[in-house]
Amino acid sequence: MNDAGDKASALCIHPLGQALSQLLLISYLLCVGFGLLAPEDLRMYEAWSPLLPGFELRTWPGELIGAVEAWLYDWYAVVVFVPLYRWFSTRGNSA
Repeated sequence: MNDAGDKASALCIHPLGQALSQLLLISYLLCVGFGLLAPEDLRMYEAWSPLLPGFELRTWPGELIGAVEAWLYDWYAVVVFVPLYRWFSTRGNSA
């Protein structure tokens, strides 16, 4: 593979982390908004509660801690994924 192909396939932690952070934060906010508008049996509260300790629907501190924890989960995934991707992509190119 040439240098241009190597640069194109390389992932950088910061841009990927920012993009995925925005995706997860928007998804979280949409789910919280849906939870405020939807009937009790359709709410996503039960799905978020075990994943985000401290998250509480309809309280500012609870929703804020949920947003911060969603952001932290995303960065954890990016910090683990990008080095693994780089390792496997270089290993595959050398074979």
